[in-house]
Amino acid sequence: MQKILIANRGEIALRVMRSAREMGIKTVAVYSAADRDALHVRYADEAVFIGEAPSNQSYLVGQKIIDACKLTGAEGIHPGYGFLSENAAFARQVREAGLILIGPSPEAMEVMGNKLSAKAAAMKYNIPMVPGTEEAITDIGEAKKRAVEVGFPILIKAAAGGGGKGMRIVDTVADFEEQMQLAVSEATSAFGDGSVFIERYVSSPKHIEIQVLGDTHGNIVHLFERDCSVQRRHQKVIEEAPSSVLTPAIREAMGKCAVDVARSVNYTGAGTVEFIMDDQLNFYFLEMNTRLQVEHPVTELITGIDLVKEQIKIARGEAIQFKQEDLTIIGHAVELRVYAEDPANNFLPDIGTLQTYVTPKGPGIRVDDGFEQGMEIPIYYDPMIAKLIAYGSTREEAIERMIRAIDEYHITGITTTLGFGKFVMEHEAFRTGNFDTHFVKKYFTPEVLQQDNKDEAMIAALVMQQLLNATKTTLDNAPDASSNWVKNRSKFQN
Repeated sequence: MQKILIANRGEIALRVMRSAREMGIKTVAVYSAADRDALHVRYADEAVFIGEAPSNQSYLVGQKIIDACKLTGAEGIHPGYGFLSENAAFARQVREAGLILIGPSPEAMEVMGNKLSAKAAAMKYNIPMVPGTEEAITDIGEAKKRAVEVGFPILIKAAAGGGGKGMRIVDTVADFEEQMQLAVSEATSAFGDGSVFIERYVSSPKHIEIQVLGDTHGNIVHLFERDCSVQRRHQKVIEEAPSSVLTPAIREAMGKCAVDVARSVNYTGAGTVEFIMDDQLNFYFLEMNTRLQVEHPVTELITGIDLVKEQIKIARGEAIQFKQEDLTIIGHAVELRVYAEDPANNFLPDIGTLQTYVTPKGPGIRVDDGFEQGMEIPIYYDPMIAKLIAYGSTREEAIERMIRAIDEYHITGITTTLGFGKFVMEHEAFRTGNFDTHFVKKYFTPEVLQQDNKDEAMIAALVMQQLLNATKTTLDNAPDASSNWVKNRSKFQN
């Protein structure tokens, strides 16, 4: 491939383009009306307008992406994450157009895109599963019976989706019917598929995921784990690699399971196998994401491997050039998703103009972003501004570098998750590794950030008072007005 089109926007589009440029590959950007002046459009070798701002008129229209490839001569498509990245119909459309998708096959996407078929594939390799149903259930009476057999509390989950939609925790049998109806209704609305299944609810879970790579020659390796347990609304905010709780033996076992899950669908490209882990460090298969993850930089930093370059090489038919035994963990990395959200208002999205936008720098700091000062955060897309990543030789060093970077990251005009990120980094539960997916519910309240703001205002007031006092002292000790210095100081000041 000499030219690829990036079917995405923002920071991930830029991130892919930079690796492609290092490989000597030309890049094509696509953009909506809202992104005419976006950084990824300026960075690419070519750019094609594909529609109005709403994603269902631009970034989600597969035919427009394919037409842009034909117009520019792009041979491959990198979908990034979100939008069409896990759309099996689009993957098939790309293949039928004679183009290369830098990602897995549509068949692998279809199997892993449904949680029930994914579990069925994984079970062939005896992957640990959370006790529950192995098929979709629609009959409420039968579902209630199965729930009692599994044991409460239970989790009702949409088979076709993610992101917390179509998910309900049920503590007692008396609440089951109402929660079942709500889960089915939400799943139907969000995914067009009301299929749900039941699992035993793991009460204090960690969310651990394993990065995998597979090529067309049958080679599959894992690149260790990421801990993604700090979440809001069942969506990740902070990730780190490696996990602070895994032993070498558990890491090896989870890695083997992840490779087997990928092997169950002849997986090619980069993918992530997700597990849930209980407080006894027992782990269970959750799902597989058939794309590059937002949090992939932490894996890149601890392994020294550029995952985007590997994706492109695999799509070109090249074999993976390293074996499992060649991979080692070096250091520690932490990532904060810098969202245009208000943590003090239930993390609701915020929009506006980046009046001030100054990114941190220095040892061990990486910022993947797609904005600059003066740009607007559009209402039409995910509110993530940037990924802030800190790397250190130890977990403690990575955390301290993250705190320093958050302090140096200056954003005004919108509310962001930077303050929340600093709260997490400084919290004892996070620093000790003794946290789970309920971190926000257990420890975070809006008053925490409000108190921090009050403290900052008080410090600023004290500094200002000290400056005023110093100025007054200087004036009190100033030379007599009749001195030559006072009479002629304007000359020196000019």
